[in-house]
Amino acid sequence: MNSYHVKKGDKVQVIAGNFKGQNATIKAVLTDRDRVVLELAGEHKIGKRTVKKSKLNPNGGLVERSVSVHVSNVALTEEGKAARNEKPAAAGKTE
Repeated sequence: MNSYHVKKGDKVQVIAGNFKGQNATIKAVLTDRDRVVLELAGEHKIGKRTVKKSKLNPNGGLVERSVSVHVSNVALTEEGKAARNEKPAAAGKTE
């Protein structure tokens, strides 16, 4: 099983893709596909996705639903800003 830098309920900022710059909350983590389902904040509360014809959607087309993005495209936030995890300088090394 993979381990991720985010988990359900975390506040994140989308750093790449169609929803870049949006703040969101993680609703679910899809470990089999390395994706997270987002609940977007602000005016884009839900995204639109194209679906094929099926019994549930006989016409197919655009459907509003929660969006999912790859886990690498989100960053944890601290008070509205993306928090970067930087490695501390190695002690005792000189150049």
